[in-house]
Amino acid sequence: MDPSHAGDMLKHLEKQNGLLMEAYRSMSHELHKLQVEEEMLMRKFYEIMSAHGKIKKTEDRGNISDYGKVGDSTALVTTTSNEEQ
Repeated sequence: MDPSHAGDMLKHLEKQNGLLMEAYRSMSHELHKLQVEEEMLMRKFYEIMSAHGKIKKTEDRGNISDYGKVGDSTALVTTTSNEEQ
């Protein structure tokens, strides 16, 4: 690389770094919004399934996440009775 162009190359790389960081922040923000939306939809789905009797109601909710911070699972498990099979 020609030393006379090192300054231009540095400016270019700094500009690219700034653009990449801005894109990263934007994508991280969008990901967070989608995760919050997913959590809200899963909670609503759980409420609907509970109201229709499709989910066993138990007192122990250890695996159900509270805003994704407690427990290891955000999965929803449904069961059917023998009559519905």
